[in-house]
Amino acid sequence: MSKIILIHGAWHNEICWKEVVDLLEAEGYEVQAITLPGNGEKDSKDVTYEDYVEYVAQVLNDQKEKVIVVGHSSAGHIMQMAIPKAKDKVEKIIFNNAWILPHGKSQFDFVPDEIKNAMRLEADKSGTGAIPIDPGFVRGMLATEASEERYNALMDILVTQPLIIMETPINAMDFEALDIPKVLLYCTKDVSVPPGAFVGMFKSLGEYPIIEVDCDHEGLFTDPDVFSKGLLECLKIESEHTLLY
Repeated sequence: MSKIILIHGAWHNEICWKEVVDLLEAEGYEVQAITLPGNGEKDSKDVTYEDYVEYVAQVLNDQKEKVIVVGHSSAGHIMQMAIPKAKDKVEKIIFNNAWILPHGKSQFDFVPDEIKNAMRLEADKSGTGAIPIDPGFVRGMLATEASEERYNALMDILVTQPLIIMETPINAMDFEALDIPKVLLYCTKDVSVPPGAFVGMFKSLGEYPIIEVDCDHEGLFTDPDVFSKGLLECLKIESEHTLLY
């Protein structure tokens, strides 16, 4: 079995993957969940987008064998930038409701003005350049299917997010040239973007398999059992051109 590298999105760190890691390890997989610079509990928020890219590329290049890379949400465009720097170490790429961006665009280019302007204002007010955690946003957009217990547990582990992850345009050309199998693990109850948006982003890469699970955007934490079953299906797909959506 190939080793799996798990990459979190904005406001998260490796802790969010703990139950998924346990479930995958119970199936015999070796798993490594990483924390991006600036997202550790005590990390400085003074990071650059290049810090994210170089860190992920270094983690991949340090692997002894090829690995499967799984990225959630904002990790999507970080993988677009980092994987070309470590392409010989990646066997498969699994996007999970991930932001996959066109060349020269940032995540904020696809976020409504009222949301991104509010985030910029809050990041400026924080004095750290990081976006605080908005309980209403988490409950109303991300963890919509979570019980109160799971929602509260999620809020306990989220961290403020360096704004730079949202505002940096990416170079997508090197990623587009890669010939690496890709899969989308699609959480169907995600309301954080317009219906079908994450599927559309993924399909911009070509015709690759899509596995659906009935989870919200935070399925990896709010419903790890269902999420992990879908992820296991993604891991077992051999033909990158068999559309399962």
